[in-house]
Amino acid sequence: MRYIVFSVFLVFLSCRTESQTSVEVDYSTLSLEQKAKRVTIHRDDFGVPHIYGQTDADAVFGLLYAQCEDDFNRVEQNYIWATGRLAEVEGVDAIYSDLRANLFMTEEEAKANYEKSPQWLKKLCDAFADGINYYLKTHPEVKPRLLTHFEPWMPMYFSEGSIGGDIERIRTDKIKAFYESDMQIPEAEEFKIKKEEEMAEPQGSNGIAISGDLTRSGNAMLLINPHTSFYFRGEVHVVSEEGLNAYGAVTWGQFFVYQGFNEKTGWMHTSTYTDVMDEFKETIVKMNDKLLYRYGEELRPVESSEIILKYKDGDSIKQKTFSAYRTHHGPITHMENGQWTASAMMWEPIKALEQSFVRTKKEGYKGFREMMDIRTNSSNNTVYADAEGNIAYFHGNFVPKRDVAFDYSEPVDGSDPKTDWQGLHTVDENILILNPENGWIQNCNSTPYTAASEFSPKKEDYPNYMSIDRENFRGVHAIGLLKDKKNFTLDGLIDLAHDPYLPAFEALIPGLIKAYNTYDDKNPKLREAIKVLEKWDYRTSKESVAMTLAHFYGTRFYQEGMYPKGLSPMQRFQHWGKNPRQHLGIFEKTINQLISDFGTWEMPWGEVNRYQRLNGDIRQPFDDTKPSIAIGFASGRWGALAAYGARYNNDTKKIYGTRGNSFVAAVEFGERVKAKTILAGGQSGDPNSPHFDDQIQRYADVQWKDVPYYKSDVLKRAKETYIPGQRK
Repeated sequence: MRYIVFSVFLVFLSCRTESQTSVEVDYSTLSLEQKAKRVTIHRDDFGVPHIYGQTDADAVFGLLYAQCEDDFNRVEQNYIWATGRLAEVEGVDAIYSDLRANLFMTEEEAKANYEKSPQWLKKLCDAFADGINYYLKTHPEVKPRLLTHFEPWMPMYFSEGSIGGDIERIRTDKIKAFYESDMQIPEAEEFKIKKEEEMAEPQGSNGIAISGDLTRSGNAMLLINPHTSFYFRGEVHVVSEEGLNAYGAVTWGQFFVYQGFNEKTGWMHTSTYTDVMDEFKETIVKMNDKLLYRYGEELRPVESSEIILKYKDGDSIKQKTFSAYRTHHGPITHMENGQWTASAMMWEPIKALEQSFVRTKKEGYKGFREMMDIRTNSSNNTVYADAEGNIAYFHGNFVPKRDVAFDYSEPVDGSDPKTDWQGLHTVDENILILNPENGWIQNCNSTPYTAASEFSPKKEDYPNYMSIDRENFRGVHAIGLLKDKKNFTLDGLIDLAHDPYLPAFEALIPGLIKAYNTYDDKNPKLREAIKVLEKWDYRTSKESVAMTLAHFYGTRFYQEGMYPKGLSPMQRFQHWGKNPRQHLGIFEKTINQLISDFGTWEMPWGEVNRYQRLNGDIRQPFDDTKPSIAIGFASGRWGALAAYGARYNNDTKKIYGTRGNSFVAAVEFGERVKAKTILAGGQSGDPNSPHFDDQIQRYADVQWKDVPYYKSDVLKRAKETYIPGQRK
């Protein structure tokens, strides 16, 4: 009887939303309570919110409200960081992150950008703030760390969904050295930082598009496989009567689906190696107490401003004042070879927000291609598929034109006008693939010149700054799996995305075995472990002892192995594989480490490689004495498509995943769109929620969930239906 009453209630609410008139109203005149009543949220059996609103603004209101329900902590944190107020909660060590944000845009400039935005975008920004503020109003028990009221200009700071976006590539240690001491980073410190960056788990993603010629159904398919830090994005479905019906991953606090699909199109972003940021060394001249910089035959004034930042010091708040500097190239961010250096990057927040939202409503290649003409998606490539049967690849989107006589991989002379950017390349001038004859496209943050096998673009057709021609083991792996394969199904695409083969070890391990078998005085301590590796097929699994040996050996080789300068990570492994002199000593250290940590080197990979989520903290703690589950996946460094990367400074012996496969989706386009998805952990950041970690065993077992995309399916799967502010 309860079930019948609940079902009737669902239908009533559904009809209420769908039957309400869509007559235009002045959104700004409505109270928060009135705005909430224009929204309905259905939570499915995995806690995923399906948000329905009359207008796009209504849907955005509900989307932000639902995100706050799931993880307000991360919503707030993203805006504390983006708006340059991190030091107010984390102390003075974070003040140079705040300075970086303010060098590119102050709060006054963010407000001015909001006011200059087209009316439709201002409505979405208003709805963003209203949705969060209504959540705080209806949840007085939630105590923000800093932001007790959100403003509609805040999204100007956070206009695309990458982790950190371009701005995080500008190092705060360099900003600190310049603005604190008028210095540059010492060479020894620079070397140490670069070594730490090399050892960090590789960032990036996989995108694969399959033509209908290669699928059993005849429909195009798309693998959406971002590799982010776990819990960086939630899974959402947002719908309006103005044509919005997008499903996918949203970066906490943003009002657009970043990786995802609608009924007709799907889009997947992979980090690009297109040169979209440059550094200009300025020649500074001081004249009559004024700072000038040389530009050709001119001396131009250096723009200066005062930036006042607050920081936490114990229980009090203090402030620090900086004199900030800028040339026409951009803000002065650091020192290079004794010269002030300006950093240039794409910074058009209005256009970037427009492109990020408009993308979610495009249906078909023509409209999607027109959207790409906005050219503000600077940090990403895009892998695309649609219901018309098209598959496509856009390598980058924002690509400045440059004089090829200069090497922009290094800082260039800003006093020479010839080094200036000369406008932007058009989309057609950028690297672009549409419906290649081989029937598939892949990008794994690797070279675009192998993205479609023999039908890939040719390097010689583009300027060098357009892309780095660098392959990685994930790219090698993907190409090997896609070549000559047909009859794809959705489940088959998911299986491909979890193929356990690790090509890096096929390049590295034979050299170790050869080195051991070459010497007569074989170390008996290594004999049995070598035998395990000799029998290994280079595939990861929970049960594999060889995987444990290979991972720890490869990681140590990465730390200690010697190689010529300038080699890519993939080239290093290939070099090490041919250089047996170093192998045995490093492998003996590996065996000693395993015995010291675990009492034996015979450790199945799943006993070592674990998943653990103890609380809702943004930086997760780990504890070997507390429950965790076995994971058979491996690091993307070794060529794993289903990447599972770890943080190693945990004071633990076991490995605990922190990044890699997080939100993943496989989508098939046809008369009706079909999709399956999975999250690392679950939808909610609340340890008391049933959806805190209800997907992790499915994640480990590769049992993805079906997506309820159409309204009838959403209602069948709905476990809760409510209006914001009225959830039981």
